[in-house]
Amino acid sequence: MEIGEFIKYLEDVKRYSPNTLLAYKKDILLFVDYCKETEMIDDWKSVTPKMVRRWEVSMMASEKPVSPKTVRRRLSALSTLFVYMMRNGQVDDNPVKMVVLPKIPKRLPVFVSPEQMDTLLDGDSFIEEEFAVLRDKTVILMAYITGMRRSELVSLTLSDLDRASKVIRVHGKGNKERIVPMTEELFDILNEYLKSRETLVGGKHQYLFVTDKGTPVYDKFIYRMVVRYLGMVTTQKKRSPHVLRHSFATALLNNGACIEAIRKLLGHSDLSATQVYTHTSVEGLKRIYNQAHPRAEQGSDDVS
Repeated sequence: MEIGEFIKYLEDVKRYSPNTLLAYKKDILLFVDYCKETEMIDDWKSVTPKMVRRWEVSMMASEKPVSPKTVRRRLSALSTLFVYMMRNGQVDDNPVKMVVLPKIPKRLPVFVSPEQMDTLLDGDSFIEEEFAVLRDKTVILMAYITGMRRSELVSLTLSDLDRASKVIRVHGKGNKERIVPMTEELFDILNEYLKSRETLVGGKHQYLFVTDKGTPVYDKFIYRMVVRYLGMVTTQKKRSPHVLRHSFATALLNNGACIEAIRKLLGHSDLSATQVYTHTSVEGLKRIYNQAHPRAEQGSDDVS
């Protein structure tokens, strides 16, 4: 049950990132192990919908149950493999398409309020005049102003900045490029940061964000930075670069931006991925209604 050619296809043709390739490989190999150890088969043509269903059940009924979201992701990876093999005449059909996917409980995106972000960005957290503080503020502000993913922040290079037009070229999932605008505030602090970066890095490399030693930042570096700074203004458990992305989208929607514009700025290929923010906006409206309307039941979040 080889998958080497499939992974190479995802890398060379689909242009998936190394992290995505690793996830696909890991998920599919879990099914391969299941087939060999439980179903006693070792070729893809022998896989049936019932086998896939039994694998799905085994993941969710184990001592440490796998979340519905992870199960759906693994089944999606497996389905993509079968579609690929069907196109190449290796199998006749896709057994995954006959399996009912587990439902994912709806959870609203966690975000930080504009007031909390104002407290962080305009407060005492970034007063010290040193490179690390300037870099940290530039990263936090860029994540909040543009809604970039952590991986996108890490991979930014000097050539991605169009300071003449005040826009940034962002290379997102699937190597898709999108353009996001800079605010005047971001433009100014970015110019200040670039001067300090030039002194530290010179022409050694083109990566925009660097560590105190001038080497390119990495995923955990950005993650730890954001967790630390968000901890200064919020006590919520979830504090990550993605929370800043959620905060960006929620703020735009609550201030009148259309959902399609937000989709493009976030780099979502499907509008359904963006529509989750409309639920956040509705919840906010409910709270405001119940607090402000004289006939609303105080303390209730139920609005028909």
